[in-house]
Amino acid sequence: MQALDEIKATVRLALWTFAWVGTLALAKFGPQRLWDTQQVASWAAVAVNFAVGIGWIVAFTRFLRVIDELQRKIMQDALAVTLGVGWVVGFAYVVVDAGELVARDVDIAVLPALMGVVFVIAFAVGRIRYR
Repeated sequence: MQALDEIKATVRLALWTFAWVGTLALAKFGPQRLWDTQQVASWAAVAVNFAVGIGWIVAFTRFLRVIDELQRKIMQDALAVTLGVGWVVGFAYVVVDAGELVARDVDIAVLPALMGVVFVIAFAVGRIRYR
C-alpha cells in the first residue's frame, strides 16, 4: 500500500511540475509570441503561474509526507545544501554587483540553474552515502 501511495504522490508531483513549467513558459514567452503587449494577459499569465506554483508546493509537501524516512532525510539534506548555496551565491552576487565589481550583468536564470545542479549532486551524494 505504501508503494502505491508513493507512486500516486510522485505522479501528482510530476503533473504539477509540468503544469508549473508550462505556465512559467506561457508567462515568459506569451507577451512576445502570443498576445503582443497586452498587459492584462501578461498579468493573468503571471497570476496563473503563481497559483499553479502554490499547487506545486502543496504537491511537493504531500510527496515528502508519503516517502519513507530515509528518502525524506536524503531529500531534506539535499534541499538544505541547495538553499544554502542559493543564498550564499545569490547574496554574494548582489554584493559584487552593488560594488560594481562585475563587468557585465549575469542573467538571473543562472541562479535556479545552479541550484538545480547543486540539488541533483547533493541528492546523488546522499543516495550513495546512505546505501
